[in-house]
Amino acid sequence: MTKRRDFLKKAGAATAGAVAATTISAPYVKAQKTIRWRLQTYAGPALAEHVIKPSIEAFNKVANGEMVIELYTADQLVPHGELFRALQSGTIDAVQSDDDSIAAPVDVAVFAAYFPFASRYSLDVPVLWHWYGLKEIWEEAYGEVENVTWLSMGAWDPCNFATTRPIRSVEDFKGLRMYMFPTGGRFMRQFGVIPVSLPYEDVEVAIQTGELDGVAWSGITEDYTVGWADVTKYYLTNPISGAWAGSYFVNTESWNAVPEHLKQLFNLCIDSSHYYRQHWYWWGEAYYRTTGGKLELTSIPAEEWKVVEDAALKFWDEIAAKSPRNAKVVNILKEYAKTMEKAGPPYRY
Repeated sequence: MTKRRDFLKKAGAATAGAVAATTISAPYVKAQKTIRWRLQTYAGPALAEHVIKPSIEAFNKVANGEMVIELYTADQLVPHGELFRALQSGTIDAVQSDDDSIAAPVDVAVFAAYFPFASRYSLDVPVLWHWYGLKEIWEEAYGEVENVTWLSMGAWDPCNFATTRPIRSVEDFKGLRMYMFPTGGRFMRQFGVIPVSLPYEDVEVAIQTGELDGVAWSGITEDYTVGWADVTKYYLTNPISGAWAGSYFVNTESWNAVPEHLKQLFNLCIDSSHYYRQHWYWWGEAYYRTTGGKLELTSIPAEEWKVVEDAALKFWDEIAAKSPRNAKVVNILKEYAKTMEKAGPPYRY
């Protein structure tokens, strides 16, 4: 009996030790398992160096091995038009793009990218989303979509025309074959523009071969950064939108598997990306107009350009009629425009 008692005591102590060892070891083993994501951006390699790469590099550094995000540029893993479906299926874990060009299946997708004359400056975009209620509307819309979570909207550059022939009048738009975002292209059709859809990396060659007459995909900063200024000759200073509105999306299952502290880190890095673009584009739009040397600046007189601005308001009403939620967004845009006009300089001149 004495031997048996001694055995049971020793066995109990060993079992307790084993349990303790297991309890201590489990978090250590779990911590060694790195979460790996694949994120594809709308941007080509040269542009990605500015619009996303610094923030992803920062994330990977601060995550300290707990999570690594592999960054892929435009069309590198999947064609741009298939990004949303690839995200939804889990082929990729995250996307940086706009709702419009990736054909997001929500009614408000039309307001992303370059919704005609919705903004005058890049700061208009974060103000509209954070202070006028568009953030909550986007969260509601994507709450109806299976396995995709919308995270954040930010501002990019304005939408101007860089072309191989000059635009000095609204009449000069007629017959121009332009690389454009879907909604902006649809709006400009009424003035004779022919929107053309191509893979991002094929645009420069298409301009050189005459398949395209130019791009209305960006402001002048991108034209110089990605090489489009090398194959076009003219830059129209009248923008059809003051800022591109782009988002970050994640696969919901992938997002739910990430610990809260890494979610917070990813959101902070998104904000870092938004901030960098605010000052990079604001610098570049002025710098390249004044010192670029490759593109001749042209302008359409204000009284003639007003025809295009007035057409945008009619376009807004057409979009508002598509759904009650779209109508709500258009009402917010109209309210915002009136507020900015009443506020006067520097908000509106």
